[in-house]
Amino acid sequence: MQRIDHPLLPRSLGSQTTLSSFHFGTPGQGPKVYIQASLHAEELPGMLVAHHLRALLEKAEAAGDINGELILVPVANPIGLAQRLDHKPMGRFDLDSGENFNRQYPDLASALGPEVLTRLGADAQTNVHTVRQALREHLAQSTPATELQSMRHTLLTLAFDADSVLDLHCDCESVLHFYTDEACWPQLAPLAHYLKAETILLAKNSGSGSFDECLSDVWCQLAEALKTKGSSAPLPQGCCTTTVELRGELDVSHALAEADAQAIFNWLKHAGVIGGPTAPKVPPALCQPTPLAGSETVKAPNPGLVVFAAQVGDYLKIGDLVAEVIDPIANQTHRVLASVDGVLYARIRDRFISTGGELAKIAGATPFRTGQLLGA
Repeated sequence: MQRIDHPLLPRSLGSQTTLSSFHFGTPGQGPKVYIQASLHAEELPGMLVAHHLRALLEKAEAAGDINGELILVPVANPIGLAQRLDHKPMGRFDLDSGENFNRQYPDLASALGPEVLTRLGADAQTNVHTVRQALREHLAQSTPATELQSMRHTLLTLAFDADSVLDLHCDCESVLHFYTDEACWPQLAPLAHYLKAETILLAKNSGSGSFDECLSDVWCQLAEALKTKGSSAPLPQGCCTTTVELRGELDVSHALAEADAQAIFNWLKHAGVIGGPTAPKVPPALCQPTPLAGSETVKAPNPGLVVFAAQVGDYLKIGDLVAEVIDPIANQTHRVLASVDGVLYARIRDRFISTGGELAKIAGATPFRTGQLLGA
């Protein structure tokens, strides 16, 4: 294992933030997998999973069982991890710019431009190499101007040429759920099943510029551009990415983290990145994928205390009670009902809500939303 510390641009005089990556295996000697945790810095379950996964990877490397390259970044957002206000963690948004740490990553296909398409030929793997080289050159020529930009640039530089990318997050209170691009789902389905995901949400560009989609969408966009110009040059999905939501913010325990780390390790064996004994059989699916565009975000019609009637993991029908919002001043109780059939896969942790605030999410099977599909 090699540890590399990446200094970020300093935000102020006398301060320096460092991002650390841990490298296993040999670059270029097989598939590359990149795994990071806690890009939203207050989402800690992934950090503990990375801690336990590191031990498994160290053991595999000592046994000579790593067939490719693995990069593990257990603390993907040291900037956000240091942000606290009134004793509360503030790891989702950069306090300096107000930007979400997992939004506004660049449109790499547009950055490469149409010229890269003219360099693609009849061999699929050669084309993958050509696009990766173009990405390498683009990132090498990019000059971050802020601490946040330098962190984003560092993460992309570590991950851009990976065959698979796992971004470990969590929700407020939730079941384990799984976001991925439609083009990536066939390759990543075994991972979702090893992790026993209870909700799987598929999209073709959620429109938010998230880290994982920045890396996978470049391949989808270039492949579509080839078709548009009538080219027969083959371009496989060179990078398959997923955001894995490891239940809720308070689900930080060795038992859960060890099980999740073992599930990821089993998938790495299944994918051929880890050798040694055969991987356990892929478990049966616990759910069928649903479109992210079919997910209902349940909102509060008024402010008040929140009393949930539905638990995470419950399957709801249209009209079922999700929660009551209680105004103790007006002595009124407002019933908030489900508008789609599906699993309630996430809900807020706080128990007071403002008017229009998000209460919960239900994974419906029928698409009805367009545009920006992810929250703030």
